[in-house]
Amino acid sequence: MQTQKQVTLAFSGASGAPYGWRLLELLLAQGVQVHLLVSSAARVVFATEHDIKLPAAPDKCTQMLLAHFGCDSSLLKVYGKDDWFSPVASGSAAPKQMVICPCSTGTVSSIATGASDNLIERAADVVIKEGGQLILVPRESPLSAIHLENLLKLAKLGVTIMPAAPGFYHQPKQISDLVDFMVARILDHLKLPHQLVNRWGYDNRQDTGEQH
Repeated sequence: MQTQKQVTLAFSGASGAPYGWRLLELLLAQGVQVHLLVSSAARVVFATEHDIKLPAAPDKCTQMLLAHFGCDSSLLKVYGKDDWFSPVASGSAAPKQMVICPCSTGTVSSIATGASDNLIERAADVVIKEGGQLILVPRESPLSAIHLENLLKLAKLGVTIMPAAPGFYHQPKQISDLVDFMVARILDHLKLPHQLVNRWGYDNRQDTGEQH
């Protein structure tokens, strides 16, 4: 029997809520089981940037998101920042793939130093120590030497650093096109199919193999 794909997704307090929201939508649409972690700062960002008020209580947040996306209850579970008995806190149970999108530089710093003071940091620490795939989508500008050193330290450990810096070669017409560009790159690294944007060298949204 094929094991259902699982991904840990975390929203931290950086700008870029639309990226995380769109990624969550598409993961659920593909039947991926999502373990969702939301920081208190992320709830402020989502309310400010996306006019979405995520409940602080994990159970209420889970129900709100299930109702919004209309997905099966088996696909989504939200955990609190101190839920140390959640699967993502243990190497024996955590998904092997994790994305923090958006990812604040404060979260980057904590992960780089192994702080593990909350569940997002611990979950990231688990993925690193278990040799899994951790993708960070930082959004900060300019980047200080401290930020760059922390990102380099994590990159040397095999963490994928994917700044929220969408390209323009797909000729975006609206903000959602820029969001989809970044989410498409994340899905590529998670080995999940999509038809969000034109790939470089292709003239349509289908990966036909005919290059121009």
